[in-house]
Amino acid sequence: MKPATAAADGVPMRERDTIAAISTAPGRGGIGIVRVSGQALGAFAEALTGSAPTPRRTALRVFRDAAGEPIDEGIAVYFAAPRSYTGEDVLELHGHGGPVVLRLLLQRCVELGARVAEPGEFTRRAFLNGKLDLAQAEGVIDLIDASTAQAARCAVRSLQGEFSARVHALDAAIVELRMLVEATLDFPEEEIDSLDREDAARRLASLRSLLDEVLRAARQGSLMREGLHVVLAGPPNVGKSSLLNRLAGEELAIVTDVPGTTRDTIRQAIDLGGVPAYIVDTAGLRESDDPVEKIGIERTWKAIDEADALVLLTDVTRSDDAARDRLVERIPPEVPRIRVINKIDLTGDTPGVDPTQDGAVVRLSARSGAGIEDLRQVLLAIAGWEGRAETAFLARERHLQALRAASEHLGRAHDQQRTVELFAEELRLAHERLAAIVGEFTADDLLGEIFSRFCIGK
Repeated sequence: MKPATAAADGVPMRERDTIAAISTAPGRGGIGIVRVSGQALGAFAEALTGSAPTPRRTALRVFRDAAGEPIDEGIAVYFAAPRSYTGEDVLELHGHGGPVVLRLLLQRCVELGARVAEPGEFTRRAFLNGKLDLAQAEGVIDLIDASTAQAARCAVRSLQGEFSARVHALDAAIVELRMLVEATLDFPEEEIDSLDREDAARRLASLRSLLDEVLRAARQGSLMREGLHVVLAGPPNVGKSSLLNRLAGEELAIVTDVPGTTRDTIRQAIDLGGVPAYIVDTAGLRESDDPVEKIGIERTWKAIDEADALVLLTDVTRSDDAARDRLVERIPPEVPRIRVINKIDLTGDTPGVDPTQDGAVVRLSARSGAGIEDLRQVLLAIAGWEGRAETAFLARERHLQALRAASEHLGRAHDQQRTVELFAEELRLAHERLAAIVGEFTADDLLGEIFSRFCIGK
């Protein structure tokens, strides 16, 4: 890609463009919003609405085309830089939410010199202009994409800067320790107290403990963001579809007494105690000559390979130990599994959980719901959920990687305390990895990947 030309102040010319986009969801609605961001939008707003709006005040205006004909009538809101979402002048046009009128309004903005914004470009400018750090910017899209109420609350905490504040606290502590260490290296001839090894060890231990707490909270937040992928598998007619319907709380899968009813995987998102979970119902595993059923069985094994947890169902009324054992032999050993004994309503068995060496055994009835809560708790335990949603913040895999890498560098620093040069270098590397989380030390290609995942208009 051709590099952007830089202006005299060092800001790439593309970042100085006026950008515009429809910021409400596609389709018809009561209200639709076109958002514009750029430099000195007063004249732009006057050409579009007939007069320059007062900053931070709503005004009823007629939005007009180049010939002065009305496009729509609505509310204009003007935010003068730097007191805006992007840190630039921002103009929001709140009109009627019809797709045609919004496209006409966006077209008029382009005629006045704006270009159509790229996905996430408004939030990217907010980041580049210091209105948000990178972790907060990611919190914006995580809030939009949140699939449970708990996940949304965690995303809000990230957006409001709770995650960033904890990273900055770690960063400040590392900087302070680095100053002490590097002063010893850089100015050995000056009257600077030699590095107090006991004090450095105490500071480092405190740092590692604080980092462990942040990493633990981030793991919980990552689970809230990514969710738990659970596959229901087993022979035909053991109740997989009934269990899916029970977990989802609605009739999603067809349930019959005919073996092989489910021919393909059925995926459903559910709220598992506040944690998003994606339950996959699969074709029954058995030998079959039916070409359609064979395809479904192949997809079942593919889903098992990709699962975070496998629920292996059996029927309490059937003796199919040999068939179950053949299935277990094919399951990848790294996939956590739960054995579920279903249909206890037919035998009068008591619902409950029995821990085993290879995982838990849950006795339940998908038809009556007895034992379903036990299964939910076992799934949460497999996921590593600690029930600490009130202290979690949404975290991404790149955050976890950076925190783990910082932890490893601090561990190496602990081992290198007697070699000051190596001690200082490990602290520096830990500092860099933490700075990447909030965007203080981040490659441009990573920024492009992050913001490309945003919706247009945000």
